[in-house]
Amino acid sequence: MNQIIQEIESPLIKKNLPQMDVGDTVKVFVKIKEGGKERTQGYEGVIIKRAGAGVNQTLTVRRVFQGIGIERVFLVHSPRIEKITVQRRGHVRRSKLYYLRERTGKATRIKERIGARREAGAAAAPEPPVTAAAQQETPPAEQ
Repeated sequence: MNQIIQEIESPLIKKNLPQMDVGDTVKVFVKIKEGGKERTQGYEGVIIKRAGAGVNQTLTVRRVFQGIGIERVFLVHSPRIEKITVQRRGHVRRSKLYYLRERTGKATRIKERIGARREAGAAAAPEPPVTAAAQQETPPAEQ
C-alpha cells in the first residue's frame, strides 16, 4: 500500500478490536441517532463474510429474526461502531458462508471451535513452567 495512504488511514483504524473470523457469533454495538437522541443498539449474528483491508474492512453479519434472515454489512473501523464482542467462536472450513442463506433451523448451526474458551484464558495468564526442583518437592502418589 502507498505510504501516503497508510499515513492518512492510520489514525482512523481501531486498535482495540477482538480477533474475529468467519463463522464466529459476534455482537456489534452500533450508535443510532433517533431525533436528537443517540443510543447504542446491539446486533448479534454469525459472520458470513469478511472483505476489504485497512479502513475499508467490512463484516457481513447474518441473523434470523422472526423466521426471516437478515444480513447487515458493517464497516469495522466506522465511528458508528462502538464495540464488537465475540460471543462464540465457530469452526468452519470456508471463507464465505453463503450456503447458510438456503438453510433453516438446526441446519444453520456451526460447530464451536474446540479450545476457543481456553485460548482467551491462556492469553491472559500463562502457566509457569515446571522445573526439576518443583517436581522433586511433590511427593509421589502412593500405590
